[in-house]
Amino acid sequence: MLFVLICTDKAGAQDRRLANRDAHLEFIKDLGDTIKLGGPMITEDGQGMTGSLLVLEADSRQAVEDIAARDPYAKADLFETVDIRPWKWTVGNPEA
Repeated sequence: MLFVLICTDKAGAQDRRLANRDAHLEFIKDLGDTIKLGGPMITEDGQGMTGSLLVLEADSRQAVEDIAARDPYAKADLFETVDIRPWKWTVGNPEA
């Protein structure tokens, strides 16, 4: 099953995000095929990052919660909110 993981950064946390970005990207890379797509949410001018959006394939919501908790960004207390929702990839799915 696919899940969307939407994480919104705390206000003023750009330095914390940047300090943990390399570790976060390595963590994501190590998840392999679990991650279907993802990237940072950005400011209107495109110069800053304000959160993360990932689409993951997992057996359960709990599995996604476990992944989210292990993310270096989460360990750095970067996020104000974390939202996990089941998702059906309908448009643009290369496997459809």
